[in-house]
Formats: sequence, C-alpha cells, structure tokens
Amino acid sequence: MKKFIYIAASLFLTMTMQAQDRPQPKQGPAPTINIKKPVSFTLKNGLKVLVVENNKLPRVSYSLTLDNAPYAEGAKKGVTDLVSAMIGNVTETMSKEQFNEEIDFLGANFDFYASGASASGLSRYSSRILELLADGSLNPVFTQEDFDKEKAKLIEGLKSNEKSVTAIAGRVENVLVFGKEHYNGEFTSEETLKNVTLQDVINNYNTYFVPANAYLVVVGDVKVKEVKKKIEKLFGGDNWKAATAPSLTYTNPKDVQYSQINFVDMPNAVQSEISLINLSTIKMTDKEYFASLIANQILGGGGEGRLFLNLREKHGWTYGAYSSIYSGKYIGKFKSSASVRNAVTDSAVVEFFNELKRMRTDLVSDEELSNAKAKYIGNFVMQIEKPATIARYALNIQTQSLPEDFYENYVKNINAVTAEDVKNAANKYFLADNTRVVIVGKAADVLPNLEATAKKQSWPIAYFDKYGVKTDKPVVKKDVPAGVTAQTVVKKHIDAIGGEKKLKEVKTLMTISKGSIQGQNLEMTTKSSNKGYFAAEMGMGGMTLSKQVVGEKVAYQTAQGQKKNIEGDDLAEMKSQAMPFQELAMLTDKNLKLEGIEAVNGKDCYVILYGKSKFFYDVTSGLRTAFSKEREQRGQKMTQTTNYEDYKEVKGIKFPYKTILNLGIEIEFTTQDVKINEGVTDKDFE
Repeated sequence: MKKFIYIAASLFLTMTMQAQDRPQPKQGPAPTINIKKPVSFTLKNGLKVLVVENNKLPRVSYSLTLDNAPYAEGAKKGVTDLVSAMIGNVTETMSKEQFNEEIDFLGANFDFYASGASASGLSRYSSRILELLADGSLNPVFTQEDFDKEKAKLIEGLKSNEKSVTAIAGRVENVLVFGKEHYNGEFTSEETLKNVTLQDVINNYNTYFVPANAYLVVVGDVKVKEVKKKIEKLFGGDNWKAATAPSLTYTNPKDVQYSQINFVDMPNAVQSEISLINLSTIKMTDKEYFASLIANQILGGGGEGRLFLNLREKHGWTYGAYSSIYSGKYIGKFKSSASVRNAVTDSAVVEFFNELKRMRTDLVSDEELSNAKAKYIGNFVMQIEKPATIARYALNIQTQSLPEDFYENYVKNINAVTAEDVKNAANKYFLADNTRVVIVGKAADVLPNLEATAKKQSWPIAYFDKYGVKTDKPVVKKDVPAGVTAQTVVKKHIDAIGGEKKLKEVKTLMTISKGSIQGQNLEMTTKSSNKGYFAAEMGMGGMTLSKQVVGEKVAYQTAQGQKKNIEGDDLAEMKSQAMPFQELAMLTDKNLKLEGIEAVNGKDCYVILYGKSKFFYDVTSGLRTAFSKEREQRGQKMTQTTNYEDYKEVKGIKFPYKTILNLGIEIEFTTQDVKINEGVTDKDFE
C-alpha cells in the first residue's frame, strides 16, 4: 500500500519537471550599448539618489539599498532575519491591513528587508508609491505580537529544513569555508533565535537602517525635478536623521593547503550534494574580471558548459552540473556543484577535478570561446531595457567604484577576452590543488567507493556533522545479531502491525491522503486487493493528474491525458507489489536478503533487499521506516526514497499516517482515512 503513494508522486513530478537550459543565442554583430546616465543628488543626511528617466512605459520603480559593510551577529544570529520579516508590516500611521489594502488598490509591488526596500507600479501612482515606501521604511512599528509570530515562523522553517540535504549542505559548506565567526559562515539556529529579543530588533534597525551609505535609485516615467522635491520631503530632514552604520573589519579566511574531502553523513539522502569550493576575491574593476566570467561560463555556466556536458550528457549522473564565481567588494566563493546518484559520488568528484584541471592546462576551443561570449552578450542585451537592470547597473557604478562607461564598454570587453586570458583566469581563480570538496550524502552508499577513490587521488577525508562540527567517521553498517534473518525481520514487522492472521483477513484496502508541493494541495487515493489488483490516483483541485491501474486484464498509467500500457519488467514489478501488505509475500520468498543494519533518521534499521527494492525496518519496533528504489526519470537514474512515520491503529492493524516522499525534494503526505474491506470493488481495477 504505502509505496504506491511514492510511485504516483514520482510520476507527477516527472510530468511537471521541465528542462531549465535553453540554447544560447547565436553571435551577431556587436550591438551598440547606450545606457541612459542617471541624474544624481545627495540629501543632507547622506542619502544618495540616482534618477533615470525612462518614459517608454507608464511605470516607475524605486530601489532603496543600504550599502553597509557586512557584519556577524554572533549569539543573536537571526536578528536581521527578524528585522526583514517585521519591517513594513506596521507603520506609525497605518496598520498592516490598511497598508496591504492600499498596495492592492494601487496594483503595486513592495518589498521590505533589513538592508533596504523596493517598490514598483504604474507611474500615475508614483507619488503615493513613494510615500508608502518611505512610510514602511522609515516609520516601522515593531510590536511584541508581530515579533513572537515572526520568530515562531522562522523557527518552524528551520525545523523543516533539518531533513533537507540541500539546506544542510549549504550551511555546512559556509561554516567550513568561512568559519563560524565570519559573517558568511555563521548560521541562524533555533538557539540563536531564542537569544533575540524585540529590543534587539529595534536596536538593529536603529543602528543599521541609516542614510550614510544608502542609495535610492529611481527608474521610469518620472520628472527629475518633481521626484527630487518629493524625495527631499519624505527622506530628508527629521524623517531620516543623519547617521552612519558601524563598519567592522574581518580577517579573510584562507583556502585549504591541499585539496581534501569534507563529508557529512545524511542517512536520508537519496543523492549526494557535491560542492568544490575555493575563495574568490575578484572585483569588478580587476583586469581579469571579464576573463573570469567567460572561464566560468565555459566550465559550468549552463547546459553547454563542460561540467553539464560531462556529468549529465556523457555520464547521466545528474540533472545538471554548474559553477559560479563571486565578484564584489568583499570575499566570496568560486564553486562548482551538482547533485548526483549516491553510487557515482566518487566518480563525479574525479570528473569535477578533471574539468577544473583542463581549464587550467589547455586553451579553450574557438567554438567554446565564441559560444560563451555570445551567451553573455545576448543575456546582457536582453536585460539592459529592464528597469531593475538599469537600477542595478547605476548602483554598481556607485558602490563598486566602476568607471562611468563600464556598461557601455561591457560588450567590447567581453569580446576582447582571448583563450589565453581564460586559461590565465582559470589558473588564478580555479584552485584545483587547493579545493575543499564538501559532500553531503548517505555514508552507507557513498563511503566505500569514495574512500577507495580518495586514497588513489591522495585526498584526505574529514568527517563533520550537519552543523559543521568535526566528528568521527560514521559507522555505515553494523553487525547483524546472531539468529536474525531476512524472514525473522519481516515476521517481526508483520507481528508489529497486527499479526499474520489479522493481515490475511484484509481482502481490500483503501487509503486517502493529502499533501502539497510548491504551495499546491495534492490528493492521493490508493486501492488494493488481495487478488493482486492495485489502483492509485493523484489529483489537484478536483482534477486528476495521474493514475495507475493493475487489474486482472489491464495494466496502464495515465498522465496529462496520455495513456500508456504497463508491460515487461515494469508490469512484473507492479504485480509483485499489488497487494494490501507486501510483507506477506516477502515472508515466503527465498530470494529475500538481509543486507545489514543502517541508520534511518537516527534509528538503527535492518535493510532487506527484495528484488530491486530496499526495505528498512526499525531494529527495536519492527516497523517499516523506509523504502527505496533506483528509478529513471528524464533519462537520468536516481534513488527515490519513501519514509514512514506516525503509525496509528485501524481495526487492529497499524498504518503509517505520515508518508514522506524524497525525490530530491521532500513531499509529505498525511493519511486522512483508511478503509478495510469496504469501498473497493473489482471495477476500480478496470
């Protein structure tokens, strides 16, 4: 019963996932770039204003940016998260409801955060939009009620991420690369959030939301004289008093002395998160800046990048492999990364290094260089008409100390990059011999091969927990106690959920469950019969998204209006599962294999191999905790796992009321109803 929720959900994800990469634009004649220069002025309090008139469309956008130096929050990490969550909710003149109602009436878009604010809408409402932006930014009211609510939401979000391999990978990566004391390395936790008080939020706002390093960029259908007068009235004088935020200095972290692997064990990981990182201090004014952009584009900038072509197109190990390089006033990262199948983690790391080293030793081809330039130039030209882009460029010139003609010469500088320039940039910024490899994955599946490969490559391995604290090497498999066999494990599970006699009395079974994905509610109904029939239907808002049926004479699946018959190995597999309790069949199967003991969500579980699937049973309770199988989606293999929790008794039999599907993202289903020997007929399997 349980695993069919996973089968239908994976079908739903398959039909909704779309390829993200698009062919790069063909290179044509170099376009002439003419970006209108802003009119600038500075208020007495230090606020710098940049106005770009653009009367092509009756729209206006405002962007307020506080260009303060970054700082660590220490034991109160999360205070800026709370400032961002609370600012703009309530002002001295308007309630949250009034504020939101007026925004809706204007059809405008607003966003407030600890480091600034933004707003956009029709220029006919320009004056009022600016007034609301100023009110929300400069007159916030931080209440205890709002503080408690927003803190609770943040804590709940943190808890939901504790099983997210992607979230934990990002956290550990920053801790290890920058250090916990660095502003880039510290992370918000439930503990640090509990240290934050309402007064801390108020103090943070008063200290850092100040005009000395602030920029207000206005782009759109406005008149400079009119908007200047309005800005001076709203943001000047006593409305925003002159003040300067503290500017703290930090010692930059250093790259590792030699390439190494930092491994984090996540037993629930269905694939490994791999990141190869070294530090980046490149600035937009550096002579290698444009060459570094092209080098990164060729290595991993998109679907035509070497990493993508290698790891996905050649080997089929991942849905995508990419790289990125930071440039700016402060320190950042050069990073190449991918999510790959557990079984190929070690091989993927080798290929990452091969591509990094090839960038450093060989000149890129004329075709690669031409394509990378074409993509950058094409994207640049497509973006320059957007108000948000114009605002960002105007701000960059001010905050990054760029020449006034930086963007007018952008295309020329991109075209001037040579293959030799790319190689030099790769040698300077792609430190293949000083790379920290952070891997978050399932140790039981990954470590044996990874350790063997690391030994050949002379990569030392260090082990860390999910908070970046060094730890002992994880024990991947424990010894099975004497007398325990695959059959005794399955028998213990059957006894734990109700007993063989009780389970055999079940002729038909129906479960109704609800879940959600990306904010959309899902409904799942599964039906099974001891005759070897099965049906599963997934819907959204009353509409059927997918359906699978295995009956006496038919076996098919439908999705997006298309019907496909199930045949061959797929049919044999589905028939082997088409029963209310699969363990009854497993109990007498001589091919059943006990592989060992592994940890699943912190609990020791027996691992049973049944066909091509793995079943995990809690050593203590006997309850099934997980099910996994390697499947193929969009031409790529991946392991899909289902976890089972919250067992409840229905008519003397225990069923898991929480089912968590892990397909790279987690989808949690909650059982709403279980019907035994009712509500199911043979017609359901036609």
